[in-house]
Amino acid sequence: ATLRVKPKNTANTHFFSTDEEFIYESFYADFGPLNLAMLYRYCWKLNKKLKSFTMSRKSLVHYTSYDQKKRANAAVLIGAYAVMYLKRSPEDAYRTLIAGNIIFEQDMSFNAHIKQICKTAFFHLRNISKALQHGFLDFERFSAEEYEHYEVTDSDTTRSLIETYDVTQLLLTLSPGYPLHTPEAYFSYFCQNDITTVVRLNRTLYDGRRFEDAGFEHHDLFFLDGTTPSDLIVRRFLHVCESTDGAVAVHCKAGLGRTGTLIGCYLMKHFRFTAAEAIAWIRVCRPGSIIGPQQNFLEEKQHSLWVQGDVHRSKQKLVQQRLSKQEAVSSLLSSMDDLSINTVLCKSYSLDEVSGNNCKEVSLTQGDELRALKGKRPPRSASSCSRYQHL
Repeated sequence: ATLRVKPKNTANTHFFSTDEEFIYESFYADFGPLNLAMLYRYCWKLNKKLKSFTMSRKSLVHYTSYDQKKRANAAVLIGAYAVMYLKRSPEDAYRTLIAGNIIFEQDMSFNAHIKQICKTAFFHLRNISKALQHGFLDFERFSAEEYEHYEVTDSDTTRSLIETYDVTQLLLTLSPGYPLHTPEAYFSYFCQNDITTVVRLNRTLYDGRRFEDAGFEHHDLFFLDGTTPSDLIVRRFLHVCESTDGAVAVHCKAGLGRTGTLIGCYLMKHFRFTAAEAIAWIRVCRPGSIIGPQQNFLEEKQHSLWVQGDVHRSKQKLVQQRLSKQEAVSSLLSSMDDLSINTVLCKSYSLDEVSGNNCKEVSLTQGDELRALKGKRPPRSASSCSRYQHL
């Protein structure tokens, strides 16, 4: 409900609001959406109320003010809850929230005339649904404390850097107003979270060999702050992500524009996110991400990245089919040991004994014969075993 004054609880109704509890910390003109930790705490708060014995017979009403910004963020919170816990579709949850297109957001750029891609709360509900579908979001394992530990606000206009949940961002900054983080500060965290590769998008501010000497891969894909990447950089970034065995840590100077843009490309190629859905999800993970013209860039690249993703998945499918065939052949060959054959074995009988049907029919498997032969072989030496294991 949207109310001008705070209502009083009744015997049948309990009112609550999060307008003053969950506050978005803006960079410039941006005002949402609220981050993952706030979404987590909202869901925890609402679930607690729903399970409360004292409220079991009361209707719960989440109310907000007429402030359009607070109203938009409240709509995303309760809509996301409906998608996550009530199993509502994004379309259904969105229809119940608004009667018209009154929910909007603005990015953190100064250029208000830049076309806004995330125009409604609907995209946020869609991205929550897709995040659940692909396993990006699991509040059973999510740590709000860890998330908030890396989101420390130093002042009203600058904030330190955070690692986004599920899509980790490495942020190493040396500019005034930001804390200093050396590569060594990340080694332990990276090892704990299976991060094997680091991608740097800003100018050289530390020696990448410090990561390499610690066992991490390190790649430089520089392009100017506030701009969009070339096709070559996009291809190289996607190749790095597709080639690594572990997770990839991505960083630029502030971890917002360049970092979010390339991660958005990955989401569109490999998970068929629309540009709007990718922007919405990344902004929930890392508020303020993807700035100004970078939004338009993702929208323009959406179709080509979808096509690339379809081709990539087709190739993977063919490889998987070949592997399956190879496994089937190997399984067939190994199963030959278990094929039973009936062999008639006769002792050295005289002609009279044979004519007297004095021959016994014995059932013996091929596997029995092979095992008998292997049992007669001398054991392999240690060096021989090591050689075969290596092969």
